[in-house]
Amino acid sequence: MALQADKHFSNDAIHMRPALREDIATIVLMLADDPLGCTRESNSPPLPDSYFEAFEAIQSDQNHELMVACLGTQVVGVLQFNILFSLTHRGSKRALIEGVRVLRSYRSRGVGQAMFDWAIKRAGEHACSIVQLTTDKTRPDALRFYQSLGFVASHEGMKLTLE
Repeated sequence: MALQADKHFSNDAIHMRPALREDIATIVLMLADDPLGCTRESNSPPLPDSYFEAFEAIQSDQNHELMVACLGTQVVGVLQFNILFSLTHRGSKRALIEGVRVLRSYRSRGVGQAMFDWAIKRAGEHACSIVQLTTDKTRPDALRFYQSLGFVASHEGMKLTLE
């Protein structure tokens, strides 16, 4: 099922739109702007080709959307929205939200709320039974924000780094 329905969503002055190639530098800047991100991202020009390759892969997969939150024409937030298919929960679909960031100077101004309003609405449009995300344990503000939206820390997540 293609993710082509209403990609544009507004919450007051904040609107969501699909990311463009020219947004990549701003997105990487946001990804690198915290204690964890600065250790794993490379936002010095020129950006590594891997960012552009990942962008192209996301763009070419109908089950993934890289979305930016904008105030006017300024990109102030980003998230990746993914549809996952599974045999669990009677073969239902789930939405996975990844790579959520808000430009530091725009935090606590409704940008994150608008992004999640869009993502949860989008999950409903695709008949997802679950919306899930992970957050690093060293980000207590993010955890509190997600809990305020109704997300429950019901599972213990685990990762294995292969790099």
